[in-house]
Amino acid sequence: MLTIGERAITVDDFRQIVINEEKITVATKAKERVKKSYGFLESFHKDKIIYGINTGLGPMAQYRIDDNDRISLQYNAIRSHASGSGQSVDPVFVRSAMVALLNNLLQGHSGIHPEVVDLISEMINRKITPIVPEHGGVGASGDLVQLAHIALALIGEGEVICNGRLMPAGKAFKENKLKPVSVHIREGLSLINGTCFMTGAGIINLINSKNLLSWSLMASTVINEIVNSFDDSFSKELNQVKLHKGQNKIARAVRKVLSDSKLVRKREDHLYNGNHYNTQKIADKVQEYYSLRCIPQILGPILETIDHAEKVLLNEANSSCDNPVIDHVNRNIYHGGNFHGDYVSFEMDKLKISMTKLSMLIDRQINFLMNDKLNNILPPFVNLGKLGVNFGMQGAQFTATSTTAENQSLSFPNYLHSIPNNNDNQDIVSMGTNSALMAKRVIDNTYQVLAIEVLSLAQAIDYLKIKSRLSSRNRKIYDQIRKIVPCFKEDTVKYLEIKEIKDYLCTQFIDILD
Repeated sequence: MLTIGERAITVDDFRQIVINEEKITVATKAKERVKKSYGFLESFHKDKIIYGINTGLGPMAQYRIDDNDRISLQYNAIRSHASGSGQSVDPVFVRSAMVALLNNLLQGHSGIHPEVVDLISEMINRKITPIVPEHGGVGASGDLVQLAHIALALIGEGEVICNGRLMPAGKAFKENKLKPVSVHIREGLSLINGTCFMTGAGIINLINSKNLLSWSLMASTVINEIVNSFDDSFSKELNQVKLHKGQNKIARAVRKVLSDSKLVRKREDHLYNGNHYNTQKIADKVQEYYSLRCIPQILGPILETIDHAEKVLLNEANSSCDNPVIDHVNRNIYHGGNFHGDYVSFEMDKLKISMTKLSMLIDRQINFLMNDKLNNILPPFVNLGKLGVNFGMQGAQFTATSTTAENQSLSFPNYLHSIPNNNDNQDIVSMGTNSALMAKRVIDNTYQVLAIEVLSLAQAIDYLKIKSRLSSRNRKIYDQIRKIVPCFKEDTVKYLEIKEIKDYLCTQFIDILD
C-alpha cells in the first residue's frame, strides 16, 4: 500500500493510485493532525462568530446561524451546490481530485471529523467514484460545484460508479458495508471549499502531457530519419549555445534515440567535403524545414512549461486550500482566500497553449509527409496504392487539420475570463476547473492528431523500405504500430484504426527525457 500523509505527495503517487490503482493507507501522524484540528475547533467555536459555522455562506455571511440550524447549513451547502450540468467528468480525473482532496484534508487545517478521511480513502481503494458534471465551478471559493458532487456522494446521496456500474451512492455504500459521513461542525463547507478538483484534474493533465510530449518527440526523430536529416541540428555544440534547459534536454533525448540510426547524416560527410563547391544548385537539402530541424527549440519551451506546472500543482496539492484555516497549533482561526484557484488556472492555460502548439507542430509534420512537393521522396498522401484511384492518408489529414484548428480556438486563456458572480462577492474568479477541463480536451485532441502522424510515418517507412536502418528504439515502436494497423495499399475505413493507435499512445507511457 502507498501511505498518504507522511510526506509530500508526488505526481508519481497520483499515477500509482489513480492510473495503476494502487491501494492507499493514511499515515498515523496525518490522522492525528486531523483529530487535533477537529478537537480544537470543537472547543474553540462555541462562543465566537466563525464563517461557515455559525454564519451563512458567501454574501450571506452577515447572517448569524442559530445553533439548531448549524447542521442543516452544512447539508444545504452540499446539496445546493451540487448543481452542475453537462457531461460527466472522466472517472480518472474525479479519482485524482479525491486524492487531492484527501491530501488537503490531511494537512490538518480544516477541522473536519476523522471519519471523512477514512471514507474518502475507502472510496478510493474500492473505486467508488462520484459522478461529477463538467460545468459549474468558477474556481474562486474553489471548485464549489464539482466538489459538492463529490461531497454529495460522501453523505450517501447522488450517483457513483462502483465496480463499473452506475448506481446511487447509498446503494454502493451498502454493498461495500460503508457508512456515509455525518456532519459534526463544518464538514459541508470543508468538503466543497478549495482547489482540489482543478488540482487533481491538472495533475492527470500533466501526466498525459508529458507522455504526449515524449511520443511526439519520438515521432519527430522518425521523420528526421525518413528524410536523412543532418544530425548537427540536434548536436550538443549547437544547442548548448542557447541557455535553455528544455531545449538542451530535448536535443540530448534526440541524440540518444538516434545514436544508432543508419539514416541521419553528418554534414561533414556530404557538404563539407568540397564536392559541391563549384555546383550552382546543390542536390542535398542544406537545411530541413523548421518543423523538422527546430525540434529542440519548439519542444523545449513545452517541456519547461510542463515542468513548471508540475511544481505549481504539487505545491497546491500539498497545501491547505480551505477557508477559514483552522490552526490548532497557534489555537486560532484565520479567514482569507486560500480557496482561490489562480495558481492552477494559470498553469492549465499555459499547459493548454503548449499542447496546442504541439498539435500545430505535429500537423505541420503531417503536411510535410502528405505533400510530395515538399518532401520529394514520398507519393502524395503517403499513398501506397494506385495514384488517382487510392487516397492513402488524405482523409485522415483533414481530421488532423480540423482537430488542430479546434485546439487553436480553445486556447484563449480562461485565467483572463473572470466574470463577477455570487452577488459580486466573488468579483474576480479563476475559472480554474474550466481551464483544467479545456486543457484535457486539447490534450485529447493532440493525441488524435499524433495518432494520424504515427500511422503516416509507418506508411512512409514501408514505402521507402527503411525499417532495418531506423534507430533500434524507433524500430521497436514501428513494430508495435504495425501490430495494430498493418501496412495498407487499398483504401479502407480508418477511424477505428486511428482510435486504436491513439489508445495505444495514451496508455503506453514512455519517458525519454530523464
